[in-house]
Amino acid sequence: MAKFLVIVESPAKAKVIHKYLGNKYKVEASMGHVRDLPKSRLGVDLDNNFEPSYVIMTNKKKTVTKLKKASKNMNCIYLATDPDREGEAICWHLEWILRQSFKGDIKRVTFNEITPAAVHEAFLHSHNIDLQLVNAQQARRILDRIVGYKLSPLLWKKVARGLSAGRVQSVALKLIMDRERQIRDFKPQEYWSIDAELEAQKERGMIFKARLDKIKGEKVELPKREDVDDILDELKVAEYKVLKIDKKTKRRKPQPPFITSKLQQEAFNKLRFPAQKTMRVAQRLYEGIDLGKTEGTVGLITYMRTDSVNISKGALHDVRKFIDEKFSKDYLSENPRVYKSRKRAQEAHEAIRPTSVFRDPEEIKKYLTDDEYKLYGLIWKRFVSSQMSDAVDEVQTIDIDASGKYMFRTSSTKNIFPGFSKVYIVTDLNENGEKDEKLNEKKYEIPHLAVGDLLNLIQLLPEQHFTKPPARFNDASLVKTLEELGIGRPSTYAPTIQTLLFRSYVERRSSALHPTEMGELVIDLLVNHFSYILDVKFTALMEEELDEVEEGKKDWTSVLHEFYNIFSPKLAEAQEKMKNIKRAVITTEHNCDICGKPMVVKWGRFGKFLACAGFPECKYTRSIPTGFRCPAPGCDGELVRRQSRNKRVFYGCSNYPKCSFTVNKLPHKKDKDSSDKESHSQ
Repeated sequence: MAKFLVIVESPAKAKVIHKYLGNKYKVEASMGHVRDLPKSRLGVDLDNNFEPSYVIMTNKKKTVTKLKKASKNMNCIYLATDPDREGEAICWHLEWILRQSFKGDIKRVTFNEITPAAVHEAFLHSHNIDLQLVNAQQARRILDRIVGYKLSPLLWKKVARGLSAGRVQSVALKLIMDRERQIRDFKPQEYWSIDAELEAQKERGMIFKARLDKIKGEKVELPKREDVDDILDELKVAEYKVLKIDKKTKRRKPQPPFITSKLQQEAFNKLRFPAQKTMRVAQRLYEGIDLGKTEGTVGLITYMRTDSVNISKGALHDVRKFIDEKFSKDYLSENPRVYKSRKRAQEAHEAIRPTSVFRDPEEIKKYLTDDEYKLYGLIWKRFVSSQMSDAVDEVQTIDIDASGKYMFRTSSTKNIFPGFSKVYIVTDLNENGEKDEKLNEKKYEIPHLAVGDLLNLIQLLPEQHFTKPPARFNDASLVKTLEELGIGRPSTYAPTIQTLLFRSYVERRSSALHPTEMGELVIDLLVNHFSYILDVKFTALMEEELDEVEEGKKDWTSVLHEFYNIFSPKLAEAQEKMKNIKRAVITTEHNCDICGKPMVVKWGRFGKFLACAGFPECKYTRSIPTGFRCPAPGCDGELVRRQSRNKRVFYGCSNYPKCSFTVNKLPHKKDKDSSDKESHSQ
């Protein structure tokens, strides 16, 4: 009969932990948080030192009853949720609830990986709940509650019901919107390049390219075609001679093991996983995968929410032993590599790594889904490569003189020792996760040349270019920017992006994050009245103060007081002065299909729509046409923007349900009157 109750977050984790601990332990899942601030009201006493009023969540009442029942007659309760602020807060709430009936010991256990050794070690070193971690989580939760529950009603009043505003999500939205405006305001600048196809006179047939680099010793600038024509005339009759050959050995060092932000970036860049998907798959790898009869269910990676690049002594020993045995000593770094974590990283945590480096991705592939295999492979390779030797390249740069006035340059890179990149070559991938092309051969063939060699001109290749605007953010680049600016923490990056998408403030189109019309409207209103609070530096400072609460250097209520003293007067001012979009009446040329009155532009939580001016007597509404005719044969409707239940944006006929034509993307503007061939039925 079980004598000890263990509480974790999920059933999957509970199953694995129970297998490791045996029948003396009963393991139950809390299914995440069981107590939180109430949904129906602020739940924070602003006049009483921000005292929170926590309630048991409605959908967790049965879970709480089950946990209380399970605690009866137990000798001790162990709280074994994840090793971070959220996990610590879950334990704190569970202890508060269970203390009402349970009088025995309630202990906290933490482990960075779900393996038999790590779990048993954790239970040998149980401890009390860390109130500094709890208070840091409370401060963040209450900060976000104050912003959300004060700004959201303001947006309902001024724009449309159902809108929301968040502290970190609004800053992220501002970054996306600022980038969009840079793109809109960007004016392309023309410039030209001139390449020459050349061959060595002593080795005919070996043609290579070089680019015009300098004119009279100055870096070349060719803004217009007219600048190019005169140069081409001179270059056609010039004598080409090898001026200088420079060969250098370049060493490339491996990257540290993954932290959360870097994993999300790499998974997006290499696997095209959105941040939310990366964390969902990583959670499964952390909680445990069934590897068959030999091992059973075991956690494959360490905890995936971390900002530390540290690894344990045991893991370091194992990976260096693995490299020596798998690749030889030449591929092992001379000394163990020690990587430096960013400022304020949780040094007690480990980087994301395989729980056992000896579980090669290829050997366990049959037990994994395709997504699990890809992500595990990414983590495994990064960890192994982090303790391998440098890759060594030979970089050759050749300067070519043309008539003593013009200088062309070409270069090539040849790998002479793979080093850490060997772990990627094994699977025919380079360290960038791409097909290996550059590690074993040159980018293009350059003949063996010597200084003074004469070259034949085959042809000149002038090419027009235009400068490009900055790229829109995607999941990877936004996470990278948030991290660099100190906004958010490992547990917040993915939820921030997901919230912006869920609220329809941002759309994902071909992996890029585009602000919606509603997103632009909301962020402009907020910036006009809360510019300081939405400032990047202010938000980063708030994150540092939350870290100081966790470190015991600052009282959590003082952080709230400092914030609210700035926020409160700005809120009062905005309630009076913020532009009321609801009152703005924009009449269109369209008439109501029911009563014939003019249609006016209104705003809803998903953006603009048309509503009858006779509201509330007439409640007819319809989406605003995009200006594109419906291409369905015999249809006189127009395409309108719609959104599916899973927030996917598509365009459908305004005559729906009479016409069910839909398309994922609008046609190009020049094809407004043509049909979109990629239509499908919704």
